[in-house]
Amino acid sequence: MITKALAILLTTAVLLVQDASGPPGPTTATGTIDVRFGHADVYIDAGPEALAAYQCEIKATDRDVTLVGIEGGEHAAFNQPPYYDPKALGQQRIILGAFNTGADLPRGRTRVARLMVRIAGPTRPAYSGTVQVAASPDGKPIAATISVSEGAEQ
Repeated sequence: MITKALAILLTTAVLLVQDASGPPGPTTATGTIDVRFGHADVYIDAGPEALAAYQCEIKATDRDVTLVGIEGGEHAAFNQPPYYDPKALGQQRIILGAFNTGADLPRGRTRVARLMVRIAGPTRPAYSGTVQVAASPDGKPIAATISVSEGAEQ
């Protein structure tokens, strides 16, 4: 009786694990999965103003691009990864935000984040970004633009 119950339990567990793996990814003509990794750099240009805080939305415009990690920016004020919802990993859209109350803040164009991505299939990734808010050290909104550029594949 215990052996039969154990066999049912193991079979159920195997089926659940297989189902959780999701659908297979894109394949090449040889039937192998064509997957590579790369990154996208997120830049915010605050012009002459000091950038103390930002929130932005980034989207991969191709469904074969999956977000797998987030790194910080190039300036010391934003070198820690920005705040984000960890549930957004594995998706094609994420909202990032960060702030710094220090005196050494970037002006002009600065990389505020690096998105690590998984690319399935032969598609070259494309991204779009929107600045939802940017602020100066005194908390006043500033006009800022965003750009997202594809980095090297690995």
